[in-house]
Amino acid sequence: MSAQSKFTRPTAILHRTPWTPPVAKGAEGIYVDLEDGRRVLDAVGGAAVTCLGNSHPKVIQAMKDQIDNLSYVYNMQLSNRPAESLANKLISTSKGAFSTCGFVCGGTEAMESVIKLGKQYYAEIGQPQRKNYIARQLSFHGNSLATLSLSYHPIRRAPYIDLLNTERFHHVSPAYAKRFQKPDETEEQYVERLRKELEDKFISLGPDTVIGFVAETVVGATTGVVPAPKGYFKAMKSVCDKYGALFILDEVMSGMGRMGTLHGWESFGDNVAPDIQAVAKGLGGGYAPIGAVLMSQKVADGIKNGSGLWKHGHTYQGHPIACSAALAVQNVIESENILENVRKQGAHLESLLEIGLKGPNALAAPYTFDIRGGGGFWGIEFDFTNASNLDFGETAFAFRVQARALELGLIIIGMTGGSNLEGTKGDHIILAPAYNITKEQIETIADILVQSIEEILKEATV
Repeated sequence: MSAQSKFTRPTAILHRTPWTPPVAKGAEGIYVDLEDGRRVLDAVGGAAVTCLGNSHPKVIQAMKDQIDNLSYVYNMQLSNRPAESLANKLISTSKGAFSTCGFVCGGTEAMESVIKLGKQYYAEIGQPQRKNYIARQLSFHGNSLATLSLSYHPIRRAPYIDLLNTERFHHVSPAYAKRFQKPDETEEQYVERLRKELEDKFISLGPDTVIGFVAETVVGATTGVVPAPKGYFKAMKSVCDKYGALFILDEVMSGMGRMGTLHGWESFGDNVAPDIQAVAKGLGGGYAPIGAVLMSQKVADGIKNGSGLWKHGHTYQGHPIACSAALAVQNVIESENILENVRKQGAHLESLLEIGLKGPNALAAPYTFDIRGGGGFWGIEFDFTNASNLDFGETAFAFRVQARALELGLIIIGMTGGSNLEGTKGDHIILAPAYNITKEQIETIADILVQSIEEILKEATV
């Protein structure tokens, strides 16, 4: 019997999982009520989305008021006040990094829009020969064909590999020091090796054919919350600047407060602002589907001095209800100084994970390869390379832990394949709780997670 086989029921939905997920019927804050009567604690915000949890009264009221006032207009005919106000908010809080933005309905759409925007920018300024993007191995930028081409998530790319564009999307090594920094390298030497690799890729493609270099500020789904080494983003941007290309950041998961600062690059990206940035999950906090593309003055001027319009759009772009929800979420985060709590509780969670998983009495210590992250975004990677005494059967350790945690009342994400370039090795757990979480709730997360891990290890011992 698989670890998830007990979650079965009739359904007309073709789900994304090998098991049929339980049905949620309600939620309050970080707690979700299931149809089977259980109340579970969401320790990962769905997928690093629900930054304020569910049912925040100010957000709900803003959405209700907007529905009563204006539910929809089409963005090629009319704008709307929530969209205009949200745009002003995003620009005014960027400390000069961005001068304009556009809205979409989620992370994949945001990154697809980024790809098109970069190409449009160079067409507008008279450099139409630029046609190549460079991203990184073990990255994830979305589930459309273009964003999967930009990504290098082996498992998610595999079913569609014959459809992916390998002529225009290229990849360099990940910035993953724990796995790929050489034993005799300093951090500075490792960064320099990665910088040279990127420059060599520019040169091999033709420097004036590259649109931009794209990276997640903190890698999310593929490897499980992997920050880059110090100085990395400064070095990568220097290559882009040298050859006139765009420096582009994907902060769909790590942005809008998740790392303890509004933008992840402020704390985990050498404080180097990008030319273009995608945000989504923490923007609207799950109250409505929304994402945004943030543009620097340089990019905005290139467009405005050319055609003057964004040659891209969707039916629900700038949706009034979604924008009102996102504006309310951002106002709550700012007015209640919630990012301070993100930093404080994140440090507490890290200390509890270190004790529970790597401490002298921790059953998981021999297998806990890394605990990493910051703010409200944490990853735990496990390595069972030499664990001949353990047998997890056909279901990977990370999936077993995810299932056991849910049985014990905790929602987490377990993923595999992030420890080598082929996507065949590795188990990791991701935690991304709501920004307004309490100390007591953090302790509950750590307790249940450690219990889940230890139970699975004991059961797998042979």
